[in-house]
Amino acid sequence: MTAAQLSVTFFLQMFVILAVCRFVAFLARWIGQPQVVGEMIAGVLIGPSLFGLLFPEQQQRLFPAESLKILYVGAQVGVGLYMFLVGVQFRADLFQSRVRSAAAVSISGMLAPFTLGAGLAVWFVRIPGLFSQRATALEAVLFLGAAMAITAFPMLARIIYERGLTGTSLGTLALAAGAIDDAAAWCVLAIVLASFGGGATVAIQAIAGGVGYGVIVLTAGRVLLRRLGAAVDRAGKLTPSLLAVVLMLFMLAAWTTDAIGIHAVFGGFLLGVAMPRGLLTRELQRQLEPFTVVFLLPMFFTFSGLNTRLDLVNNPQMLLIALLVLIAACLGKGAACWAAARQLGSTLKFGTPSTAASARPPAIAAPIKPPASAALIKNSIGASLP
Repeated sequence: MTAAQLSVTFFLQMFVILAVCRFVAFLARWIGQPQVVGEMIAGVLIGPSLFGLLFPEQQQRLFPAESLKILYVGAQVGVGLYMFLVGVQFRADLFQSRVRSAAAVSISGMLAPFTLGAGLAVWFVRIPGLFSQRATALEAVLFLGAAMAITAFPMLARIIYERGLTGTSLGTLALAAGAIDDAAAWCVLAIVLASFGGGATVAIQAIAGGVGYGVIVLTAGRVLLRRLGAAVDRAGKLTPSLLAVVLMLFMLAAWTTDAIGIHAVFGGFLLGVAMPRGLLTRELQRQLEPFTVVFLLPMFFTFSGLNTRLDLVNNPQMLLIALLVLIAACLGKGAACWAAARQLGSTLKFGTPSTAASARPPAIAAPIKPPASAALIKNSIGASLP
């Protein structure tokens, strides 16, 4: 396809994506589900699982393979910018008071599903067609375990936002646990890639680079960003020039973490956390949030759905495997996070920023569950199996 053809196709794709997302999101809210769930379902509906199954030619014409690269880039910008805004609203003071709880919930939410996934992989590797014939049992165990341990960090953040939990003790704990979980899982996936022939450099770069980036941004970066906050305060508003500086910093942060192998969302999120609170952060939310949430973010969740192939679960054996993975992932995440929160006796009052009250372990565990949006990660790494 030529550049002009891709442009024409993209405009029509965005019309369909926005229209279907808004309609399905309305239905999701009507039955009490978050809007983001509707956006994920919308992607599945217009993807190969339904639209492509019933009308394959029309689906291919609307979403040709060449155009998906453009949607992917737009999706990464959207989710990265959204996670930057999530970081801007992150309550570091609440996190510091609950570091122990966040770490315990995060570690539990990783170890349990990883163990269950590894156990399933020992069985699955014997089933023809699930893994490459050249994949070893160890590689299968690492891959499925790591894939099940990942948390849907962007989806978690969106649910927290839609439920009005941003800035609350519960929301901060869940978000912090999810961030730790997902960052660690990305490092595990880097080790998996290294075992598949990528070399130890891949893992070292992701782990050391991620830690180094976080330390620099949250220490020296935080100090330097205060000057940006002071400039906004002097101007009395976030001027176009200062907004351009912020967006340049975001792009640089996203490039850094994406280049080292731990995804752009972490670059944006940590940059947002480091931003000085005050007029700057309020203006960033006012100017960037509507366009990001309404236009850019649906691309990310829809793109995930477009790459979901439910039509491949087309026989009793595949259905059984899918159900086992789903049950193991949900129980591993949910039960482990719930148990960790209960053991620690987390005292979080639902919807209140800092006041302690009765413990709500189920509320903590509920959002930190297996990711539909991480299917892209699993697919890309699974394709690299030797």
